[in-house]
Amino acid sequence: MIELPLPQLAAHIGWFPRATAGPTSLAEHALATRTGRLWADRVIRPRAVAVACAGHVLLSGDPGALGPATLAPLANRYVLAPVRFLPALGAAFDRVVPWERMVYVRREEPAEPRAPRGVTVRRITTADATALATIDPESRWIHASWGGPTGLAKSGHAWGAFHRGDLLAVACTYFLGSRYEDIAVVTVPDQRRRQLALSCVVALCADVEARGRSATWTCSRYNRPSRLLAWTAGFRLEREYVHYATGTARSQAVSGRQLSARR
Repeated sequence: MIELPLPQLAAHIGWFPRATAGPTSLAEHALATRTGRLWADRVIRPRAVAVACAGHVLLSGDPGALGPATLAPLANRYVLAPVRFLPALGAAFDRVVPWERMVYVRREEPAEPRAPRGVTVRRITTADATALATIDPESRWIHASWGGPTGLAKSGHAWGAFHRGDLLAVACTYFLGSRYEDIAVVTVPDQRRRQLALSCVVALCADVEARGRSATWTCSRYNRPSRLLAWTAGFRLEREYVHYATGTARSQAVSGRQLSARR
């Protein structure tokens, strides 16, 4: 596929779902925040279009327009696409693993959580960029959809739990849509089960609703802790879907083997 300048997404936004709950907000998020990448099978009158952000991809159009090599930019990502794309994905990558996912929408107001003594739950500001950058390595994916810690800190779409200057938990809008905001949350490993994540999520959801939108929550069917946290925070199941984890592009693997042979 040919990479297009991301601002051209405005001309192609109709290829993707809008005002829908869950990760389909990705296209609207990429357009609004200018964070992500855009590809098409050709520049003029494309037949297939893909938009990516934070390792996730929405793929739409005619799979017949895509040969295996053209899908190489979508390697090692999570691809959400209609079932008709499966043969093309299978031909393009060394593995395509289906991942069952669940989308929740916030329907109920939970009891107000109480943060532990000495912990302050507040909106994250530009001054917190360093704290986001130095959060536990396992948790740093949280700012990927905003282009990094500075982008998330400046967005105004994140809440954190702080103790003596240390950032213990973060909840943020991961994909910003026109009707829904799909949110994400992390807690540093040794601070879990203290209602820090719940406190951040509840505060963030109040923000989302004040903006006139609904908060959504997306997780793996098998992530029981995430599902329990969603339920406790007032989210209820809306729908289920499958996205596909792609592996290495077969064209890249073949090129690598040929190069090794020449050496």
